[in-house]
Amino acid sequence: MGPLHGVRVVELAGLGPGPFACMVLGDLGADVIRLARAGRRGLDAVGNDPLNRGRPSVTVDLKSPAGIDVVLRLTERADVLVEGFRPGVAERLGIGPADCTPRNPRLIYARMTGWGQAGPLAASAGHDINYIALSGALGSMGRPGEPPAPPLNLVGDFGGGGMLLALGITAALVERERSGRGQVVDAAMVDGAALLTSFLYGLRAAGLWSDERGANLLDGGAPFYDTYETADGRYLAVGALEPQFYAALLTGLGLAGAELPDQHDRAGWPVLRARFAAVFATRTRDEWAAHFADVDACVTPVLSLAEAPHHRHNVERGTFTTVGDLVQPAPAPRFSRTPGTIRDAPPEDPLGDWGFAAGEVAELRRTGAVC
Repeated sequence: MGPLHGVRVVELAGLGPGPFACMVLGDLGADVIRLARAGRRGLDAVGNDPLNRGRPSVTVDLKSPAGIDVVLRLTERADVLVEGFRPGVAERLGIGPADCTPRNPRLIYARMTGWGQAGPLAASAGHDINYIALSGALGSMGRPGEPPAPPLNLVGDFGGGGMLLALGITAALVERERSGRGQVVDAAMVDGAALLTSFLYGLRAAGLWSDERGANLLDGGAPFYDTYETADGRYLAVGALEPQFYAALLTGLGLAGAELPDQHDRAGWPVLRARFAAVFATRTRDEWAAHFADVDACVTPVLSLAEAPHHRHNVERGTFTTVGDLVQPAPAPRFSRTPGTIRDAPPEDPLGDWGFAAGEVAELRRTGAVC
């Protein structure tokens, strides 16, 4: 009974950002049916994928007129349709906005692409790394004198893509309450990744950010906002930006009162970095984590994916959960009255729940239109 309880979503299964957005919608209470394409293999064939959690999956042959009819009939009962094809593909299949909207004028037709529905690159192939490269985000990440460092595929696929898609869908649902009409949501990863850099443009305009990588306050250029190796080859994250946190850092490192350059003296940053690195290298990561545990110096251990679910803070908050035997992040954000949940068992007959008669489903299975 999450905040989106009662919202019905048809998901045309794809990779990365689309499934992530639908996972979020499902966690928040939406009734999502996932339509997988027949014959797909590769990354989208990974079993036990948390991105596909909490919702039933039906394989549909989109090359079959009967399969296309299944999609169109589902949109008649849906609030939202999510698709991640290249521009024009849905239209060629006969399931584009012009095909679906006449059947359901209240439908939110949500489109997830890398380059967007229009523009010189709209029809081009690409991946997260390409979208964040063109947005300006990737060029700002990395160490000085080294190539830009890809931040996994979190910025384009999931932050600028899936999260913005989910936001666009919920915003369109709110607007529909006023207008009574659906609309098309054009979510592009290049747009979303660019949007995530908004604050950098403000800093740059104020002369507080350089285009040189690893030379700025938040990109590892500042010695008090960086990671440091410890005696056991692990790492600590330091984010002591404010004066009071920086003072606590110096005290915790035993450097209070030492002759050091001023915190914001950029010419002295190499000296500070060397001193910090030398001290951090004298103890293990977990020894330092315990040392700073009750100190507001903004020092935390850098945890692996295996370690993060077991940290005491994450355990107490329930930041991670286990479904079957798979540990995975729990639904977020938190709601006081209508908490999000992961549905334990999808319905055995998802098409039946969407109004298809048992005989119709049997015939669709017999002909291979669905399975």
